[in-house]
Amino acid sequence: MRSLLRYFIKNYAFVLFLLLEILSATLVFNNNTYHRAMYLNTVNRVSGTIYESFMIVRNYFSLAGVNKMLAEENTMLRSMTANSQNIYGYTSAMVINNSVNRPFNYITINKGAKDGIKPDQGIITHKGIVGVTIKVSDSYSLAMSVLNGRWSISAKIKKNNYFGSLIWEGGDYRKASLREIPLHVNIDKGDTVVTSGYSTIFPEGIMIGTIEDFTRGEGDNYYTISLSLSNDFKSLKYIEVIENRDRDQILELEKLTADD
Repeated sequence: MRSLLRYFIKNYAFVLFLLLEILSATLVFNNNTYHRAMYLNTVNRVSGTIYESFMIVRNYFSLAGVNKMLAEENTMLRSMTANSQNIYGYTSAMVINNSVNRPFNYITINKGAKDGIKPDQGIITHKGIVGVTIKVSDSYSLAMSVLNGRWSISAKIKKNNYFGSLIWEGGDYRKASLREIPLHVNIDKGDTVVTSGYSTIFPEGIMIGTIEDFTRGEGDNYYTISLSLSNDFKSLKYIEVIENRDRDQILELEKLTADD
């Protein structure tokens, strides 16, 4: 305290000058409209410039994320088209209704028959499979979600091509089960599971999820495998509907062996 007092006494002229300057500036801004306006304009201009710079930086990183997502989508679609000899077509759509907490969950999308949508067409995002269309009107379609106990799909472990059936057993919307993988197959936590291509709904290699855990059932020849799904079904928005242009031809041919 004494040091502070000695400082003021030693520099009283400077301190007095500073106080008088502050008082003068206050009187000028309070009693002079022009100077007050100039001050406010300067402050607003500086703060506006800082805010604008902040927004530019924020938007840059936001756009970078959007561009990354679009690039992933385009890469995936180009890859699927190249690998499937152009037998698949894709129609973009938006999810307008969705459920995840029922035993049998469904999704409604904003595209229908007039857009070329038909029953039994696969639905995906850039992250992986979503479901399959079951009912179609002119402008809308109803799809059965992966999170539906009535539906299963052929899936395989990417690293070794062993396939089984993907099913959802209820409960956690982030998990599913892979069945019918024999015990002699080498699997590890973190292994990628994709569509097998053994259907007319999905091309081969569409992402499904990763192995989170597995057990060897007593007296059973197959693993019990738990998957972590790649899609977050609570945040679905933009999707792609897949058309297999050779579907009718394939089904007609397979009917020939239906009675064998």
